[in-house]
Amino acid sequence: MGKRGIRGTTIAELRWPMEDAEYVNLVKEWPLNLTKTALKLVWQGYEILEEDILSKVDCTKANKEIEKSISSLLERRIRRRMTGYETFDVQHEVSELETSYSDQAQPPTYDIAFILIANERIILPLEAKVLHSDGKVAEYIKEIKDNFLTCRYAPFSSEGGMLGYLLKGSPDQAFTNIEQKIPCTLSNHPDFFNYHHKTSDHQRNVPQDKSYPSNFRCHHLILEIIK
Repeated sequence: MGKRGIRGTTIAELRWPMEDAEYVNLVKEWPLNLTKTALKLVWQGYEILEEDILSKVDCTKANKEIEKSISSLLERRIRRRMTGYETFDVQHEVSELETSYSDQAQPPTYDIAFILIANERIILPLEAKVLHSDGKVAEYIKEIKDNFLTCRYAPFSSEGGMLGYLLKGSPDQAFTNIEQKIPCTLSNHPDFFNYHHKTSDHQRNVPQDKSYPSNFRCHHLILEIIK
């Protein structure tokens, strides 16, 4: 993680101080209880996106803001599948103020984030990358190494996810390349056998002055944009 400058106190930090025992427990329980529900909504939203848009347009003709456009379209379709009884909200482009280096620095921004209603500092983030082919995974891997595994992303969550928007090639080959180049072991998720969804487990480099979770599970979702 880069060197921090002077950083002030946010409204969210005043409202939800992490020193409070109640919120420490929430940090521990959030991924265990809610990740499955949140990621199921992602796949349901993707199915709507396929039906609404991907099956009706030639996506090879898109050449501007592809990643941002897909994430925005997907977030709205995730929201369609929410019941209103979830204990979290979903939002496109969410700033992570906890790990902003200074008040002058641009904070990290998640492409899609699930935000715990009881404590809005606790976020399950999803970072998206366009995969122009199943072999072009360098930027995807860079997000994991430089941001998730340094705690710059998901500081209060022991889980997070990568969305690979695949434009050409095979999801299985993309997984093989990701596994080889991180390197890591990708495992099937028992709740998502019917989807291109795998997980990898890592030890994170936690800053010395922080008590962020060190064990981290990364979810890998490959979404075929052009089949």
